Amino acid sequence: MAEVLALVDYGAGNLRSVANALKAAGAEGVAVTADPDVVRAADRIVLPGVGAFKACIEALEAVPGLVAAMRERVLVGGAPFLGICVGMQLLADRGVEHGVTPGLGWIGGEVRLIEPTDPAIKVPHMGWNDVAPAHHAGAPSAGLIEPGEAYFLHSYHFVPEAGADVAAMTDHGGGIVAAVARENILGVQFHPEKSQSYGLELLARFLEWKP
Repeated sequence: MAEVLALVDYGAGNLRSVANALKAAGAEGVAVTADPDVVRAADRIVLPGVGAFKACIEALEAVPGLVAAMRERVLVGGAPFLGICVGMQLLADRGVEHGVTPGLGWIGGEVRLIEPTDPAIKVPHMGWNDVAPAHHAGAPSAGLIEPGEAYFLHSYHFVPEAGADVAAMTDHGGGIVAAVARENILGVQFHPEKSQSYGLELLARFLEWKP
């Protein structure tokens, strides 16, 4: 029986392109859903997100029971989880944008404005950039992120508290975290669905990932 992959629909992600990319990467049972019962029973969970941290976390928390179902399935049940762009940022303890907003708190750290050291470097960070994996031997996420180029579009970045949670880096007037990972949780700042073969190959590895 095909795995069920819950693509969380809380009104804050470009769901169609993510769903199409997941299918192109080999996913069969993609359920675009905001139903806590579907999320609670899913084999894998993908949380997309575009826009502002505050608007996204508020939209997610506005769906009754959704965050609790995600927490139960991912943190307790151990289902592989992928957060994309703001979906990755929501893993943090807090976002510092239009005031301080609490996040999911699954990976310690905060999301703050990119402040390049070189004034010639513009924000938002937009376009193709290198992804350099951080090598943590024995980490469950080892091998998920490969070196390559991915498509980024963001003005804020995730600053994790622990270096062990950094899965990949990029550079935009200074180091920017491109991916975070802890146990069965992976978050990518870039957009796999816009990153052509690099992104599809990452999604294919996520679909096979057994942390």
